[in-house]
Amino acid sequence: MTRTPLSIYLAAPRGFCAGVDRAIKIVEMALEKWGAPVYVRHEIVHNKFVVDGLRDKGAVFVEELSDCPNDRPVIFSAHGVAKVVPAEAERREMIYVDATCPLVSKVHIEAERHSEAGLQIIMIGHAGHPETVGTMGQLPEGEVLLVETEADVAQIEVRDPTKLAFVTQTTLSVDDTIGIVAALKLRFPAIVGPHKEDICYATTNRQEAVKAIAPKVDAILVVGAPNSSNSRRLVEVGANNGCAYSQLVQRAQDIDWRALDGIKSIGITAGASAPEVLVDEVIEAFRARYDVTLEQVETAVERVSFKVPRVLRETT
Repeated sequence: MTRTPLSIYLAAPRGFCAGVDRAIKIVEMALEKWGAPVYVRHEIVHNKFVVDGLRDKGAVFVEELSDCPNDRPVIFSAHGVAKVVPAEAERREMIYVDATCPLVSKVHIEAERHSEAGLQIIMIGHAGHPETVGTMGQLPEGEVLLVETEADVAQIEVRDPTKLAFVTQTTLSVDDTIGIVAALKLRFPAIVGPHKEDICYATTNRQEAVKAIAPKVDAILVVGAPNSSNSRRLVEVGANNGCAYSQLVQRAQDIDWRALDGIKSIGITAGASAPEVLVDEVIEAFRARYDVTLEQVETAVERVSFKVPRVLRETT
């Protein structure tokens, strides 16, 4: 049987970023150092395959610190936590390791510095997302106000319009955020922004790669988790840049083949917490059905890496 030809355009960069790579390494090194079980507050990163793999090695994933015993190490996820969480761990004399991505920690520090300077903070982010909860939790209640859309900017009530600063979640849509920032500056001309944009390099690079591919393809497939903000943004970026159909899948088995019926080309990318093995799995699923031609579209080269905390590098 002759198989239908299909051109696959593979986005680069894609998949793991330095913060995710570091967070996973932290759990693995903690298990080596202290043995199982090691507790992890929230999913270390938003990917079921990764979380299940670490669970198999002895990690125990819990929602709150109250679910952890005092005598076992606990790790805080890459998304960051409110200040009350490590404070409570210290009160209970627990061993804890903070796997917060350094680029998220940078936003936390920015918010604190602005607050110390007497500014109220407006955060651009998604309500309920662990990163947003963690960033807002760096300061007392009421010191950080959340906006999700340009429409929210018109409704927000601030203490003093001349004493404001803004920060953003690191995994937002670059294009959407530009519009929200413009609305903030229009309404509050004195508002202070970050020295360097808060949306992280990995989010920006993955979105740029999808923008390069979108006009070339009939569909885009994003490998990532439904609760992964940066993966969901990649789906939106594809749809907003000339690709008629985008699909988010966790594994090859989740692909909706009927929706892809008749396509001649497809773009494939992966969110920052999706391992390359899942991308390979998806490509093999297409090879089983089509006569595949594969082309990588590279828009940036990433050489970023972050050190793990000293406590895990020490041998004693």
